[in-house]
Amino acid sequence: MAFIWTTAFRSRWFVLMVILCLSTVCSVTGQARYSVPEEQTEGSFVGNIAKDLGLDVSRLISGKARIITKGSRQYVDLNRDKGMLVIKERIDREELCGKTTPCSFSFEVILENPIQLYRVTVEVTDVNDNSPVFPKEEIYLKIVESVASGTRFALESADDPDVGINDIQKYTLKPSDHFRLEVQNQPDGGQFIEMVLKTPLDREKDESHTLILIASDGGTPQRSGTARIQITVLDANDNAPVCGNSVYKADVRENSPEGTVVTTVSATDADKGINGEVTFSIAHVAKEAKKLFEVNDKSGEIKVTGKIDFEKSKTYQLNVQASDHGGYTDTCKVIIQVIDVNDNSPTIQLMSFSNTIPEDSPPGTTIAVVNVDDEDSEGNGVVKCSINSDVPFKIVSSLSGYYTIVTDDTIDRENIPEYNITITVSDQGSPPLSSSKTINVKVSDVNDSPPKFDESEYTKTVSENNSPGFSVFAVSATDADSGQNARISYLLEEREINGVALSSLVSVNSNSGVIVAVKSFDYEQIKSFVFNVTARDAGSPPLSSVATIKIMIQDQNDNAPQVLYPVQTGGSLVAEMVPRSADVGYLVTKVVAVDVDSGQNAWLSYKLQKATDRALFEVGLQNGEVRTIRQVTDKDAVKQRLTVIVEDNGQPSRSATVIVNVAVADSFPEVLSEFTDFTHDKEYNENLTFYLVLALAVVSFLFITCVVVIISVKIYRWRQSRILYHSNLPVIPYYPPRYSDTLGTGTLPHVYNYEVCRTTDSRKSDCKFGRAGSQNVLIMDPSSTGTMQRIQSEKSILDEPDSPLEVSFLPVMMCN
Repeated sequence: MAFIWTTAFRSRWFVLMVILCLSTVCSVTGQARYSVPEEQTEGSFVGNIAKDLGLDVSRLISGKARIITKGSRQYVDLNRDKGMLVIKERIDREELCGKTTPCSFSFEVILENPIQLYRVTVEVTDVNDNSPVFPKEEIYLKIVESVASGTRFALESADDPDVGINDIQKYTLKPSDHFRLEVQNQPDGGQFIEMVLKTPLDREKDESHTLILIASDGGTPQRSGTARIQITVLDANDNAPVCGNSVYKADVRENSPEGTVVTTVSATDADKGINGEVTFSIAHVAKEAKKLFEVNDKSGEIKVTGKIDFEKSKTYQLNVQASDHGGYTDTCKVIIQVIDVNDNSPTIQLMSFSNTIPEDSPPGTTIAVVNVDDEDSEGNGVVKCSINSDVPFKIVSSLSGYYTIVTDDTIDRENIPEYNITITVSDQGSPPLSSSKTINVKVSDVNDSPPKFDESEYTKTVSENNSPGFSVFAVSATDADSGQNARISYLLEEREINGVALSSLVSVNSNSGVIVAVKSFDYEQIKSFVFNVTARDAGSPPLSSVATIKIMIQDQNDNAPQVLYPVQTGGSLVAEMVPRSADVGYLVTKVVAVDVDSGQNAWLSYKLQKATDRALFEVGLQNGEVRTIRQVTDKDAVKQRLTVIVEDNGQPSRSATVIVNVAVADSFPEVLSEFTDFTHDKEYNENLTFYLVLALAVVSFLFITCVVVIISVKIYRWRQSRILYHSNLPVIPYYPPRYSDTLGTGTLPHVYNYEVCRTTDSRKSDCKFGRAGSQNVLIMDPSSTGTMQRIQSEKSILDEPDSPLEVSFLPVMMCN
């Protein structure tokens, strides 16, 4: 019946504890409390944390819920998928809390995005898994036979690691003929056992007694431990030791070195001799206290023998027993109070930490959550947390013992790519203790810096006639960003230059920025052009900048001089007339040439290369004027042939050659025969070759083919003569009346006026007569076959006032 009543009582007590725990969970916001028995197997259910905290299971998963523990062991694990707490490893209540009751441990459940912290406390209830154990299996006592009834003999109590009902509930002594037990409960939860003599002993009747001391707990099933008491009966010693004080109190600082004297107990014995000698011993204390203190058996000094930790226990009680050799004893209590010392530095634990933060994060962005703790008490355990001031972050307190590190200002990766944040915590002890922890935060790049060119404008000179694909030069831009945000590509801004698309002139390598000429440049067509190159990064959205490029085309001497006057023709002969009365320095004509190049490539010089009489003429080096260098005489030949070379100043120089025919005579009839022979000789040589080739062709082809060819030639010549007869205007080669020379010497010194006349019956050839203010020009048709008489007759016709055509023009006019 007693067992059934005990079981029912424990069941009701357990139900009451569960109701109290659930009530506590419901009433505390952000906290949960559970109760589990010790020695549960792994995976055993602890509680539905999601339901008890009012959270969805999806929130546990998205918030990456996890358990944060302070110690090295984690007894409980979180099943996020089900929102339940389960046993992770076996819990031994005695190992965890010892005799402390109630026994519990706490941990935090942390969720991210946003950060939420919940404190969970798990109480571990005791299971009767330990039996009472006595310090010694055999207890030896010597008792004088004369000891009076009621004399007390202290016994060492048994130890049971269990607590509550599972702890020792009663002691039993068997047999109980001479002795009985008395048990006294102590403030620290222990028990003081005394064996009391009921009836006097008689050594002569019985020299020894054997008793069994049984310690039983109240668990189910009940467990017990035994010790054997061997009593030896001695002869009479009628005085027992007496302690100086029944209770001694002392203070000791934690971490006191071994050998530190705590206090000294004393006792006296009225007996003399050996029966009056008193020895001291610590009779029965908890195992922890026995490891920390010892008593000198002679002097009664109590000294420190181990490391005293205020955080483990604040008070210790020792039972010091004074014994004489007759077996009499007296016991005094020694209460030791531990004084706290600031011997624990504050600790820092990272609960959550993001080691990378975007540079565009707004102020107030959370970087880390830390937990700080100090195991000391009172002022020694009050901590202050701070970070270094040279970073754009600040630390704010969130919950008790928890701090959040957030951004305090905008950050720029291009200025500082990473930060070292030193977290420092210090307590208020004397002297204060502190500890620190450094975390590294890297700033991730955001595309906020556009590319920058080395220069906003570039000017480059390129020689003309370059080969297509020629690398002009390379533009370069830099981007302060990193990665993809700093990968730069180059492109041209399309536009038209002189009606031509820019892409047909130059191109740019999108990766290297090298600008390449697509075609060969011609200075005479384009002297310079301007365009824009854009540098664009690969960020999102991309950023860009523009540089202006000016390409200057450098002239090369790739054009030879062009002679404008005198005009060189293949069918007519142009001659300048010089009267025999011409003086020294007489201006015969002027060679006019131009060069489409520029600069020194267009600086022209004139030289007389060949001449019939080099002593008669000279050519102006810079102006190309052909003048006489001596007086013309009658001995000078009528026809004079000058070869003038025109050279530019380029490197290498280019040149052109012009032939100037000069007639030294006072009238046209005088020189007509000379120039006719001259042209016939030339024509004879040319016709000779022609007829030789023609003769070969006649032999090769049939006669009828030759007849057809001859008829065709005749018809062609006849038609040409008819066309010429009906034409009123001769062929006019272009020559500007006032042409500026390239050396800037001015315009031609004379304006030439020419009159050309033709008769109505002219069929094949004509003679042209020109007059100028100071010079005469003779133009002869090399195919002319007329006689001097015909020329004179035609001249008389031309002199008639009703001549059909008279033209005044600039410059020379030629007819065939």
